[in-house]
Amino acid sequence: MKLFDVYPVNPVEIVKGKGANVWDDKGREYLDFYGGHAVISIGHSHPTYVERVSTQLQNLGFYSNSIEIPIQKELAEKLGELSGYEDFSLFLCNSGAEATENAVKLASFHNGKKEVITFKSSFHGRTSLAVAITDNASVQAPVNKMEGIHFCEMNDIEAVEKLLKTGKISSVIIEGIQGIGGIKIPEDSFLQQLSAVCKKYEAVLILDEIQSGYGRSGKFFAHQYAGITPDLITVAKGMGNGFPVGGVLISPEFKASYGLLGTTFGGNHLACAASLAVLEVMKDESLINNAEEQGLFLMDEINKLNGVIEVRGRGLMIGVDMLLPVKELRNRLLNEFGTFTGNAKNPNTLRLLPPLSVTRQQCEQFLESFKTCLAQ
Repeated sequence: MKLFDVYPVNPVEIVKGKGANVWDDKGREYLDFYGGHAVISIGHSHPTYVERVSTQLQNLGFYSNSIEIPIQKELAEKLGELSGYEDFSLFLCNSGAEATENAVKLASFHNGKKEVITFKSSFHGRTSLAVAITDNASVQAPVNKMEGIHFCEMNDIEAVEKLLKTGKISSVIIEGIQGIGGIKIPEDSFLQQLSAVCKKYEAVLILDEIQSGYGRSGKFFAHQYAGITPDLITVAKGMGNGFPVGGVLISPEFKASYGLLGTTFGGNHLACAASLAVLEVMKDESLINNAEEQGLFLMDEINKLNGVIEVRGRGLMIGVDMLLPVKELRNRLLNEFGTFTGNAKNPNTLRLLPPLSVTRQQCEQFLESFKTCLAQ
């Protein structure tokens, strides 16, 4: 048997990581400014993370949700405290796509409606319903092309309200910052208007914070810049720092009942241990503040460079629009300068998603490599 060939891969085998650095099987050191799709939040192999997961594994790796799992309650309490959502509830699952599926389903249970508003250039996951509300026809099989899914332009509140007036919309889902879409930030005023019209027409507002959450934007959640409180918030990626985990933060307006949602592996002991380590390190090392500080520095310095059209972002979620497609630039950064970066839906957009623990020295190292590439 061989692997199903669906990933374009770099010819690099990474065998070790520490902080914002990784090493390949030949001993070469790299600077990780992509974090495996924004997954690495507190840095590779943080000692607190390693100790938490290792200790939990020595005691118990898994048992199902048919028993008491106190570590789940500890995680919910600490997440509520650090995020500012103490009065919300937490449903744990295994990935961002699962979080999306459960959020949209929970919204439909809540109000009995079935249609969904999403946005152009959105990405919400690769499972069936998540793909249906993702703006990318190339990843939608015929079975994913569902009726009742409406794609609106970002920041077009008139188009959203026109659909809401039909009374058929169950939920509106929007990313706090679009990731694959090219680091596109919804206007704060638009999110405020969106929150208001969802309440007016009794639709559920879902904030997809799978990539933009967990401190990456310089606040715990990117939507907090707009000062709104959504009904449901989806999380994953940085939540586990590489361990598969996801979740839905649920407003107290939603009522739970046995069997309403469910999962075999969600909220397992190892996932909760990993997630607790992330929250503890984020708090103890002030990583949200660091993300804001280093992100502002990077964006300010990148804005000064020739060949850069526009820099967008908040915190350490940064998109750089270039004059030309970035494929060759990314290859040079990786092969000549040992630096991992990301791409986006727009081939001219470079995506930067370093760990929240990245240092000023590492940011300066990236900038020197970037400048050299642009000068040649």
